[in-house]
Amino acid sequence: MNGRGEQPGGPDARSSPGRPPSLDARGVAFAYPDGHQALHGVDLRVEPGERVALLGPNGAGKTTLVLHLNGILRAGAGSVSVGGLPVEPAHLREIRRRVGIVFQDPDDQLFMPTVGDDVAFGPANFGVTGPALRDRVDGALAAVDMLAHRDRSPLHLSGGQRRRVALATVLACRPEILVLDEPSSNLDPVARRELAEVLLGLGTSMLMVTHDLPYALQLCPRSVVLDDGVIVADGPTRELLADTVLLARHRLELPYGFTLT
Repeated sequence: MNGRGEQPGGPDARSSPGRPPSLDARGVAFAYPDGHQALHGVDLRVEPGERVALLGPNGAGKTTLVLHLNGILRAGAGSVSVGGLPVEPAHLREIRRRVGIVFQDPDDQLFMPTVGDDVAFGPANFGVTGPALRDRVDGALAAVDMLAHRDRSPLHLSGGQRRRVALATVLACRPEILVLDEPSSNLDPVARRELAEVLLGLGTSMLMVTHDLPYALQLCPRSVVLDDGVIVADGPTRELLADTVLLARHRLELPYGFTLT
C-alpha cells in the first residue's frame, strides 16, 4: 500500500494476460557501504506498454533504484525482474539488453564517427550482424525520425537530435523497458515537443525519471513519488500533481504559472 492508499501499480496499471510485467521490483532495500540506507523495501511494477514517471527530490533514491534494474547495484533485500527474468548475475547480459537506459547527457552514449555507427554498436555487441543489423539501425532511426541523418557525425547535430539518436541506440537493442533519465533537460521547446511525439508513438514500456512535472503529465498517465527511499505515492499523474500538499511535502513544484486543465 502506498501513500495515497493505493496498491503499487496504480489504478491505471494494465495487465497483459500471459505476459509478465516489464518491471517487477519487490521489497527492494539497499544500503551503501557507508551505511546510508538509500532504499527501504520499494515495490514497483510496470506493465507491458505502460508509461510511468518516477518523481522525487534530489537524494530520494531514484538513481539508486534505476541502477538495480540492470544489475549495476544488487539489492540487500528484495528482488527485481525484467520481463519475468530475474536480475541476477547469470542473466546480466540479457537484462542489460532488456533495460534500455537513455542517459540525461546524450554525449555519454554517442561516441562513434557516424549516427549509424552509434546505433549499430549496441545490437552488434549482442551478436546482430549483416542485413539484420542494418534493419535494426534503420528501424530505430526511423522510429525517432532521424533516418535521414544516418551518415552524419553526431557532433554536427542539434541537442534535440542527439537526444533522439541516443534513444535510437537503445531502441535498436529492442528493450523490454526504456528508462529515461531527465529526457527533457536542456531542450528548447521545439526539441522537447519533437521528443515527446517520438516517445508517445513508441508503445514501449517506459520508466521516466524526471523533475519536469509538466513533461511527466504529458507523457505518463501514471506517476510514482519516491522520497527518502520510500514510495510515498502511486497513482494517476494528474491527481498527484493536483495534490499541492503532497508536492510541497516532498519538495516537488510545478512551474510558475502552470495550471492543470
